Amino acid sequence: MSERTPKLSGMTGFTAAWLGQVVSVLATQMTAFGVTLWVYERTGSATALGLTQSCYMAPLLLLSPLAGVLVDRYDRKWLMVASDLGAGLGTVTMLVLQSLGWLETWHLYVVNAVMGGFQSLQWPAWSAAVSTMVPKEQHGRANGMMSLVEAGPGVLAPLLAGALLPLIHLRGLLVLDVLTLLVAVGTLLLVHVPAPRATAEGRQARGSMLEESLYGFRYIAARPGLLGLQLVVFAGNMVVGMGFTVLAPLLLLRTGNNGLVFGTVQSMGALGGVVGGVLMSAWGGPRRRVHGVLMGWIIAGLFGQVLLGLGRSLPLWGTAMFVIGLVAAVSSTCNQTLWQARVAPDIQGRVFTARRLVAWLAVPLAPLLAGPLADHVLEPGMREGGALTGLFGGWVGTGPGAGMALLCVLSGLLMALVSLGGYLWPAVRDVEGTRSEQQPASLEGQV
Repeated sequence: MSERTPKLSGMTGFTAAWLGQVVSVLATQMTAFGVTLWVYERTGSATALGLTQSCYMAPLLLLSPLAGVLVDRYDRKWLMVASDLGAGLGTVTMLVLQSLGWLETWHLYVVNAVMGGFQSLQWPAWSAAVSTMVPKEQHGRANGMMSLVEAGPGVLAPLLAGALLPLIHLRGLLVLDVLTLLVAVGTLLLVHVPAPRATAEGRQARGSMLEESLYGFRYIAARPGLLGLQLVVFAGNMVVGMGFTVLAPLLLLRTGNNGLVFGTVQSMGALGGVVGGVLMSAWGGPRRRVHGVLMGWIIAGLFGQVLLGLGRSLPLWGTAMFVIGLVAAVSSTCNQTLWQARVAPDIQGRVFTARRLVAWLAVPLAPLLAGPLADHVLEPGMREGGALTGLFGGWVGTGPGAGMALLCVLSGLLMALVSLGGYLWPAVRDVEGTRSEQQPASLEGQV
């Protein structure tokens, strides 16, 4: 090891950087909680909340192909640092505007777009770094830990934010977010992220920036199993995204804007994610990862999303969110490990960003559909005397929030149907078999 090489490497280095991310994400999720309440209190609109999500996700997805090329071409650690610092600029901007009393909802749309652009580097860089930082036999464990980065802080973030907001307000949460960002960057600077070993697939993928940006899509399209799996995930993300778009206003409407109930429900979902992440870290998941992906979605749809819509009290809402969080951690870890086993490390940046773009394209679209659908169709239809109360009033009740509850129920049922469709699709069902994953002759020698 040279003098310039940081001392922290392997699983030790990964764990150090992971801890920095946990601390930073905790503060970031506290800020997101505060911003959600801030927007809804001022607009009372599910559409406004959906736009904040879409403005973040759209540039993140659109820039993903370029980000994948950068991840495969350049030092992944410094790209992770740049991603953190770029997102931090957005937080600092919100802090300045809030301190001056100038912050408006449209400012959040712009800031979220900038932050989403920088964050396009974060996930592919981390996903590809796992393949080189830790031994292959520890990939399942490391991926389980990565699922805890979002789920773990989420247990405390809503409760802490709900408790601190009356004391330090949104401005204080933004300050904490900036300080913990420095912790995350500091830990990254201490670790060593090895460059991937060159492979034949990596050499075939070389070309211009545009050609390399498209390579990941061509790689997936040439493999029916991987393509089918991504289409199933896209459809699932669309329906689950529509349900989650209206979750915050649903709970706030049905509890009289009780932020504590909203925060507790979110924390229960995060607690489920922690349990799922710990389970996967110890267990590693089923032998056939595709079962973990598809069966997890069926359980989350029927025993999570549907129950969120049918629920009228904190215990049922909390239980439903716990189930969703747990199976989401299992499903996402299985999916990630499956892809890491199938794709060479030196092309994972390009392939993984293409994979994410296909899967997450639904994320900015779902709020744009769910917000107007809830505000202008389902909510009016489920008010007293509305056109939909006769059909669905016995399920979700009537009055404020009932239309959003109905949307949650329908999205859960559709989640289960989408996953069942994956089982009926032979290429998806056999995605881990050699038949569907053989190298297509048409791709050999192409860029």
